[in-house]
Amino acid sequence: MRLCKELQSAMNAEGIWSDGEARAMSLLLLEEVAGLTTADVLMERDDELPDDIKMRLRSMAERMSKGEPVQYVLGFQRFCGLKIGVAPGVLIPRPETEELVMLIADEVQKRTNSSKEIRILDIGTGSGCIALALKHLLGEKAHVVGWDISDDALRIAQANAEALALDVSFEQHDILASESYDEQFDIIVSNPPYICESEVREMERNVIDYEPEQALFVKDEDPLLFYRTIAEKGKSLLRTGGRLFFEINRRFGEATKSLLENKGYCDVQLRKDSFGNDRMMSASWGWIMKME
Repeated sequence: MRLCKELQSAMNAEGIWSDGEARAMSLLLLEEVAGLTTADVLMERDDELPDDIKMRLRSMAERMSKGEPVQYVLGFQRFCGLKIGVAPGVLIPRPETEELVMLIADEVQKRTNSSKEIRILDIGTGSGCIALALKHLLGEKAHVVGWDISDDALRIAQANAEALALDVSFEQHDILASESYDEQFDIIVSNPPYICESEVREMERNVIDYEPEQALFVKDEDPLLFYRTIAEKGKSLLRTGGRLFFEINRRFGEATKSLLENKGYCDVQLRKDSFGNDRMMSASWGWIMKME
């Protein structure tokens, strides 16, 4: 218990975290690094750890005292039952994105023949969390491709695929560039940059200071840039009856819905996350998904 309190105190050295946050993260470090449960800590088994493990934990706590996210310190985030490697070159996967993945997986299971191949494209794949989770959940019938503009993101995503032994292809593409595409997909999913630059003042410092700006922010004067571009290119990238899924900025739910309807998409649905925020959007190109 003394070590847990020491880690908590070290994290609070600069006053960035609340006492509750520091305690929760100390327990997380002890669980992930040393395999100790909260019950073990209460029984003071953290004080019995080898010196090298204690030194490692103290070093991690010092990094976190400066605001570095615990996921970067650990080097991974658990996501849809997978251990996804993360580093400052990619966004840390969020619970809301897990909800998007589960929405897609549920729709695919309900609408498709179990033996039919489903082609899925993840645009702006980052760590590969969406692409890899969908492959994990849907299995052999899912042919999954992830696109990103970032060399760092593609390197991390590929390393995750290899570590998890999941057959997902990752390719370098800039969705905003003028490119022609030969492939077509049954599903396109994207969690693109959607935070307006003016929203920076509302965000936590550890996000702004450590997570990649390129994956977070979009200019105030064109907040739907990526949605408009993907929706337009989706007309040729999607097979007839294919489905488009987005994670969105809760401020622009109705605007994103109108954009898709004006682009000719059907069955456009705005969905809330578990916190009650407008967070997910789905739409059909050609009315229904025909994959039987």
